[in-house]
Amino acid sequence: MVGKARRLAALVCVMVLAAGCSQPAGDEDGESTSGRLQIATTVAPITSIVANVVGDLADVTGIVPEGTNSHTFDPSPGVAELLSTADLIFINGLKLEEPTLALAEDNQKDGAEIIELGTLTIDEDEYVYDFSFPEDGGKPNPHLWTDPTLVRNYAEIVRDEVSAADPDNAGAYSDNFDAFSARIEEFDRVMRTSFDTVPREDRKLLTYHDAYAYFAQTYDWTVVGAIQVSDFEDPTPREVADLIDQVRNENVKAVFGSEVFPSPVLEQIGRETGIRYVDVLRDDDLPGEPGDPEHSWMGLMRFNYVTMVESLGGDAAALKAFDVSDVAPDEAEYPQ
Repeated sequence: MVGKARRLAALVCVMVLAAGCSQPAGDEDGESTSGRLQIATTVAPITSIVANVVGDLADVTGIVPEGTNSHTFDPSPGVAELLSTADLIFINGLKLEEPTLALAEDNQKDGAEIIELGTLTIDEDEYVYDFSFPEDGGKPNPHLWTDPTLVRNYAEIVRDEVSAADPDNAGAYSDNFDAFSARIEEFDRVMRTSFDTVPREDRKLLTYHDAYAYFAQTYDWTVVGAIQVSDFEDPTPREVADLIDQVRNENVKAVFGSEVFPSPVLEQIGRETGIRYVDVLRDDDLPGEPGDPEHSWMGLMRFNYVTMVESLGGDAAALKAFDVSDVAPDEAEYPQ
């Protein structure tokens, strides 16, 4: 009941931000009266990354409720007040949060900055286009945060931006970043240790939502396909038949669905090919509840990669033993 009450309270908070729920105090010009840096973020993984850098030295408030389709999320008008008081607004960019970006641009206060972490992390020639994100649609795959080597870049950008906005705490931000960076490097090592237990020819992903394109490039996996097409509708029968043929031809061992978006199509592919259908992968929904050690970007990644490794017959012991807790106090607001 406590968890449900916390989720309900956080959701009500997002819906009534204009009424001041958990809203940082500000004067009539939108300036914070607490003297602390006011930061707005979008999806929960980004909120967690920012929180690991700023700790309890700034007020961090997420916008996109966990478990929500971030591609189609349309913020309520009340979110405009949060955006109007923020000194820094961290979004993923790469055209992931277009309605939120538009609202932020319309409501940001003088001197506030909107930082697109993904857009700043890779160049256009590194954009990935695929089944869910075709090039003719003009939107590259935005899921850089599933690749820890790119998340380190996210955190570095956050460190530089918060240090410039709040120089009195620059030393602490830098220390937090160093600790987070070291943890990411260790995570990268245990990921590779666990992945090495899965034969290279079995490291193939057919998922509901293609969130692993950049991860696959870095860690030598193959994305066979994704069920969710660019318009977020189900694929056509012909596309499903082609995926079934591909699964059989490439000897794919498992297909992976999302706990947030159940996929009858993936179930069908699993039945017709006789392979395992795993429907628990998480997209933007961090494990546990806010305040729990596993409720973090790293906790999300560990959960997904343990699931993948074990579903493909590998040994995820190194990943399971890894500490995913935050390196700094996480006092961010995570809308549920």
